[in-house]
Amino acid sequence: MGDRLTQLQDAVDQLAQQFVACVHYINRHHNLETMNATDQIRDVKQEPGQEEGKSIPVSSNFFISNQSFILRILTRRMQTVDPHPEDVFKAAQVELAQDLITKEQQIELLISLLPGLDNSEQDQERNIKELEEELKVAEAQRQEAIKEKEDTMAKLDAVIRSIRRP
Repeated sequence: MGDRLTQLQDAVDQLAQQFVACVHYINRHHNLETMNATDQIRDVKQEPGQEEGKSIPVSSNFFISNQSFILRILTRRMQTVDPHPEDVFKAAQVELAQDLITKEQQIELLISLLPGLDNSEQDQERNIKELEEELKVAEAQRQEAIKEKEDTMAKLDAVIRSIRRP
């Protein structure tokens, strides 16, 4: 695990990816419904290189001018809509929303753990000084342990040299 800022950045990146995944799912699996009485759901004719049996439903609002040109662009760039049953689609929407809320709460928690939000400048300086003192004590203990190790190694070396083989 990285520091808190790295964790926060990773969480924000994951939230953005979840947003994209949600939009993709909804765009791909929505029910084919018209928005008003003049809209129509059309089956798009297949281009020669496309698979048979797959059509792209497109609202008539997309056709402003030069319908065949727009139709070719849409057939190349849009994926087909694969509507899920309404109960499955609604359950998936609820699950996606819960995932987004959970990730947002994780981000809020990470933000609340960042230093300086609840501490004054004097508190932060005091904490830094305490940490510096702890670091000095730990360094002194480390130096003492190094010296003890060197003494023990010298004694062990002396014992090994004093032993003679038969």
